[in-house]
Amino acid sequence: MKMSRSGPKNIVITGASSGIGAGLAGHYATPGITLHLQGRNAQRLEQIAEKCRARGAIVHSRILDVTHEAGMNQWLSSIDANTPIDLIIANAGISAGTGIHGENGKQVREIFAANIGGVVNTVTPLLSAMIARKSGQIAIMSSLAGLRGLPSCPAYSASKSCVRAYGEGLRGWLAAQGVEVSVICPGYVATAMTAINTFPMPFMMSAEKAARIIARGLAKNKARIAFPWMLYYPMRFFSCLPVWLTDPLFSRLPAKDATSGQ
Repeated sequence: MKMSRSGPKNIVITGASSGIGAGLAGHYATPGITLHLQGRNAQRLEQIAEKCRARGAIVHSRILDVTHEAGMNQWLSSIDANTPIDLIIANAGISAGTGIHGENGKQVREIFAANIGGVVNTVTPLLSAMIARKSGQIAIMSSLAGLRGLPSCPAYSASKSCVRAYGEGLRGWLAAQGVEVSVICPGYVATAMTAINTFPMPFMMSAEKAARIIARGLAKNKARIAFPWMLYYPMRFFSCLPVWLTDPLFSRLPAKDATSGQ
């Protein structure tokens, strides 16, 4: 049975303690909705949970690291066994780049573990159950940075490119099983990740506006929810050009510095 277009009722959001995750939690928080919110910062997550409860939603929060495979599997499986999950948004992730000291192995592995491994740990525990009941929706948070490897943040770009391809592949596979999959590719959104950037960020938008765009796209079962279009289409264009032509341009981009996220 396909999920009703009236909207999901039992929703899981990872990385819900700030940024886009918090924006999505607030957007979906209405009477009749049950939210399961994951994060690593207990104080921030509980603040978001309380705001969502004040809007009439039933909210369960869980302090958990998405890189913890066993913990994520137990948490998600227990939720789904009690009440089938309609929508899961694999949003948690971290960001860093080549600023100050450049990328090292530790930083690359941490980004891959959170942004790739975290998505896998969020999605895979629910696949068999969703396939069995032929319903459910999966949303995977990528980025416009995942459309082309950026010298300013190689590991971050690579991680977001990986989950974009993963989500697109899942969509093709799971469509016949009645499970919907969308990939989300935002540009600059006012979050803890972008707050540390010291360079201009064109077409910056609030997390609340980004959440509205994402929710509209998910309601339409869009394959790729990419925004703003003023950045998306130039990125698509540049990603089609020869690397020798675009490398000099992208190498001038300012580098990200510290790691933040989830």
